[in-house]
Amino acid sequence: MLRHAWLLPVIWLLPAIAEAIDNDFVRVTRDAAPCATAGAPGCGERVIVALGSVEIEADGSRRRLSRGEVAVFGPAQSYALPAGGAYFEVAIKPDHPPSASPGEDIAPEKNAIRYDGERFFVFEEQLAPGDTRARHSHSQRVVIQLNRAKLRQWPDGKPEIVVETVPERASFSPPVIHVVENIGETPLRGIVIEFKPGLARPAQR
Repeated sequence: MLRHAWLLPVIWLLPAIAEAIDNDFVRVTRDAAPCATAGAPGCGERVIVALGSVEIEADGSRRRLSRGEVAVFGPAQSYALPAGGAYFEVAIKPDHPPSASPGEDIAPEKNAIRYDGERFFVFEEQLAPGDTRARHSHSQRVVIQLNRAKLRQWPDGKPEIVVETVPERASFSPPVIHVVENIGETPLRGIVIEFKPGLARPAQR
């Protein structure tokens, strides 16, 4: 029974694999790109989110991304597997349902738009320690945080909550209208792929 007990410490030292998202809207994978080939089943637009220094080859050219930078590819574009550092591939499903609306469309302040498409947009979420983002809205979205930050939030119609972000974990968030304050000592920084309310991509034939 104890003959292979020496293997246990090795198993414990193996790096944790980030949990992927697979729902009606997206398929998200860590350090893998199953949707790199144009026309792959279930793959529409794709967003590569770099967690380190990553190089991508597409359309005969190479592009280097630093941590927090993104590359967006249309359904007809192929790319080589990203090389170098860690990354997420966020694949938008071509037949996803209409995205839910939060009820009001209130643009958040202090963020930076990185891509604005027909059905979704990508922005870098930014909020300095001690700073507050006024009441704003989000629809359904993929969130990938880059820093560990502590936030106080006031969602409409719900009690105040305190949240500590987890770096390099992809999550899928529901619609919300809220106020956010950074009550920690580090800046909030993350990449968000947010669907535009009510828009769905027709299924590919």
